[in-house]
Amino acid sequence: MTLLKGKVALITGAARGIGRSIALKFAEEGADIAFTDLVIDEIAQNTQHELESYGVKVNAYASNAAEFDSAHQTVESIVAEFGKVDILVNNAGITKDSLIMRMTETQWDAVINVNLKSAFNFIHALAPVMVRQRGGSIINISSIVGVHGNAGQANYSASKAGMIALAKSVAKELGSRGIRANAVAPGFIITDMTAQMPDEVRKQWENGIPMRRGGTPEEIAKVCTFLASDLASYVTGQVLLVDGGMGM
Repeated sequence: MTLLKGKVALITGAARGIGRSIALKFAEEGADIAFTDLVIDEIAQNTQHELESYGVKVNAYASNAAEFDSAHQTVESIVAEFGKVDILVNNAGITKDSLIMRMTETQWDAVINVNLKSAFNFIHALAPVMVRQRGGSIINISSIVGVHGNAGQANYSASKAGMIALAKSVAKELGSRGIRANAVAPGFIITDMTAQMPDEVRKQWENGIPMRRGGTPEEIAKVCTFLASDLASYVTGQVLLVDGGMGM
């Protein structure tokens, strides 16, 4: 399929997990891929090889998304290499869970910086590029806890709520330039991390989901593909909950 043929996508934190699935789906749809991770290790190299198997141009960049200067330098390198960027997916994220009374300032700052500030960093760096192009699609990977909150995840929930408000603000600021910005809020997604949960805990989560199962990274990637493509040419400032009905 070729929904994204001729487009260049930049995906942060895409060596593994949901970011990797998004990159693979975009490549399958014909997009050239630039992706970042904190270090380009063997896992990131394997991801790059998988992406290249689709016959698209791929390059991996070591970048600390939470650092303003690093993000800008990375964007400069990508634009120099690929000539443009049509799609930005702000996916880089971490968790450092704790109850609010036990949470340290370091835990709070780390999550806010990696999850939320990183999105600002890359949008700030790419906005002039997309304005010159008169178009672009920005997708922030939020979370259902950014909509509803979650005990023990005040830092993560706040960062993901910020991703939603950031997308809406950018949609209002840059819509007249043909730039769309949306957020995707996954629910309970089966990843390497959630797969390690005890069966009874995972079942408890699944029983609270109308579809009675967790989602897959591939299902998140399909929604991102829609938002990145011209199929969503009149969709901006929206939050798409991909949660099996969990947030109803």
